[in-house]
Amino acid sequence: MADECFRHPRLAAVYDSLDPDRRDLDPYLRMAEESQARQVLDIGCGTGVFALALAERGIEVVGVDPAVASLDVARGKPGGGRVRWIHGDATSLPPLAADLATITGNAAQEIVDPEEWRRTLRGARAALRPGGRLVFETRIPARRAWEKWNREATYGVTDVPGVGVVESWAELLDVSGPLVTFRWTYVFVADGQMLTSDSTMRFRERQETEVELAAQGYVVEDVRDAPDRPGREFVFVARRPETAR
Repeated sequence: MADECFRHPRLAAVYDSLDPDRRDLDPYLRMAEESQARQVLDIGCGTGVFALALAERGIEVVGVDPAVASLDVARGKPGGGRVRWIHGDATSLPPLAADLATITGNAAQEIVDPEEWRRTLRGARAALRPGGRLVFETRIPARRAWEKWNREATYGVTDVPGVGVVESWAELLDVSGPLVTFRWTYVFVADGQMLTSDSTMRFRERQETEVELAAQGYVVEDVRDAPDRPGREFVFVARRPETAR
């Protein structure tokens, strides 16, 4: 199930305004263009920022997400009709032959159950044409990103058009091995409503991720750095082989 910040209508409506810097998507856009992708599967598409950017470039895009509220925001944006939006996840897709499948924004870390992660990888592989690629990012555990998930480091005040001022901050709740749980709090100043959204992320090591990709039928082509976050992210590029394995 999607976190509250994605499935609550009021939070989904302000999500883009609270996180407007999406330079993290630029490498994915370049990869789609360089590979001359004609069809892209955007897993965990959220409010559709990446999917719509692809569609503007004339690429056929399928966006899938478990949060109805986020999909409603995506559909309502200019160009929303260009994208095929699906409520669900990578395990419930129609037949596709995508050139590229992506999981951006560290959404891969939201899939914490090992078997669910395996099913996601298998679903993405089935949706790719032979030779198609899966690309996703995940934070490097050794960098301990969660140590900055506190109010002092994350507090922000955003004036959202049509909504008013929204205060937001994160609070670390628990670290249990590879699982990190934290809470975002949102205060809508105009009416005083406070909403919270709890999230748990799995921090996977590079080797375990490569092993799992191979077990699910991929060839790992590269593990890159995220240009906008040097030294903090693994970006995995995995290919579905041309021949069955």
